[in-house]
Amino acid sequence: MKEIAVVTGGNGFVGSHLVDYLLEQNFTVRCITRKSSDLKWLKGKDVEIIDSGLFDKEGLRKAFNGASYLYHVAGVVKSKRKEGYFKGNVETTRTLLETAVEFKDSFKKILIVSSQTAGGPSLDGEPVDESMEPRPITTYGRSKLEKEKVALQFMNELPITICRAPAVYGERDTEILIFFKTYHSGIFTTIGLDLKRINLIHVKDLVRGFYLAALSERTKGETYFIGSEKYYTWEEIGKVTEKSLNRHALHIIVPHFLVYGIAAVAHFFSIFSSKAATLNLEKARDITQKDWICSSQKAFDHFGYKQEISLEEGIKRTVTWYREMKWI
Repeated sequence: MKEIAVVTGGNGFVGSHLVDYLLEQNFTVRCITRKSSDLKWLKGKDVEIIDSGLFDKEGLRKAFNGASYLYHVAGVVKSKRKEGYFKGNVETTRTLLETAVEFKDSFKKILIVSSQTAGGPSLDGEPVDESMEPRPITTYGRSKLEKEKVALQFMNELPITICRAPAVYGERDTEILIFFKTYHSGIFTTIGLDLKRINLIHVKDLVRGFYLAALSERTKGETYFIGSEKYYTWEEIGKVTEKSLNRHALHIIVPHFLVYGIAAVAHFFSIFSSKAATLNLEKARDITQKDWICSSQKAFDHFGYKQEISLEEGIKRTVTWYREMKWI
């Protein structure tokens, strides 16, 4: 009999790739979504949809009944107010775990997906690891850290593992898409005069890391970074993108003060909009950091995770998919 895995956020970019991976591993998959969710990435797949959202405990009980694994991927990445981040990332997690306690005898593992932003950027040029004191610099990052703290409160009752994801790219992504679209149009933009490094992982590697962490007995009560083994500069990313697109772009360096200026204007106009600004003052602080790098050594030591998709292969696959979808 197939084991049952429940996925929150299974209709999204990362969540839908996790659903695909779980189906490949012969799991029965249930996805908790909202009635208003766009299900295009789940269409035609052998998954059970429970459209209760994350605050309906009756719907959650239906989803959890008989389940062995829970992957909590859903979260809020944009909000005009602090309350939006904390409701979507913290309170949903609390409700989820309060309900999961009722099924604690059947769950083998509950994997909580957090973010590198919960740990914060590297301030000394060395990669951040799980032993370091978290220093989030944005409201989003602070909400992710509070989400982790909620998970810690339930670790005596439930088999919980926390995985922090860095910057992610790949097929179906709409966030980093703007970078590829801009490059395709002939412009390659980098921020500031200093050399910036980031941890960048293809979505297929990320969800495989989640899966390995969930299956390992050693990961109960632990937190892990699931990232790339190499730290990339935007200049390196630009060269690989140029090769994949077979197109040269004009390199424009945007100084930090101009990033903050644009962010301030965007933030002001977002006041009159129902949607949060993509670039605001907090995001400006985020993207002007010198190093967003983290170590995945603990994940390798505990359950054998390592990056398998190189930057060259990952960007080539992503660009090919974007072209097939006519996104670029």
